[in-house]
Amino acid sequence: MTGPSDDPADSLTYAPAGATRPGDARWVTRVPGYRRYERSVVIGRGDDDWRAASDAVLRWGIKRRSGFRVTPLGDAGERVSEGSAYRITAAYGPLAVHEPVLVVAVVDTPERCGFAYGTLPGHPVSGEEAFVVSRAPDGRVVLTLRSLTNRAPGGVWRHLFPLLLVAQRVYRARYRRALRR
Repeated sequence: MTGPSDDPADSLTYAPAGATRPGDARWVTRVPGYRRYERSVVIGRGDDDWRAASDAVLRWGIKRRSGFRVTPLGDAGERVSEGSAYRITAAYGPLAVHEPVLVVAVVDTPERCGFAYGTLPGHPVSGEEAFVVSRAPDGRVVLTLRSLTNRAPGGVWRHLFPLLLVAQRVYRARYRRALRR
C-alpha cells in the first residue's frame, strides 16, 4: 500500500521540474500553456566579478537585492541546494505577498553557476524561474534569467494574473541590475 509522497517536488504546481535547465547554455525547452522568457545581460568582467556574482547568485543575491526577503524553510540553508524549500516575501507597505518555492536544480561549475526554483501551492503564479551566471571565454560575466509562467492553479491570485505579469516585468528589470558591479 502506498500513501501520499513525502517528496516536496510532488507538490510543485507545474511539471516538469527543472524545465528552465540552468545547467544548459542553450535552452530549448517549451512547456505547453506556459509563457517562456529568457534574457542575458553582461554584468561584469574578469575573475573578481565572476567570484562575486557566482557567490551572490547561489545565496539568493538576485532576489534579495531586488527587494525580496528570502526565508529558508526546514533544513534549507542560506546557500541554495536542490530539494530545499524557501519562502520569498515581497512587501509593499503593510501588504506582504509570500511565495513558497522549492529549489529544483542547481549548477555550480567553474564556468556556470546558478539555480532554478519551482512554485509550490500558495504561490501567486505557477512555474519556474532560473538565475544563472556564466563566464565567457573573453572574461565577460553574464547573467541569464529564464522563466516559465502560468496562472496559479487556484485561489485569488489566479484572477490577478494579468497584474502579476506587469509586476514580473518590473522585477525582471531589477534582476538584470542586481549583480552589476
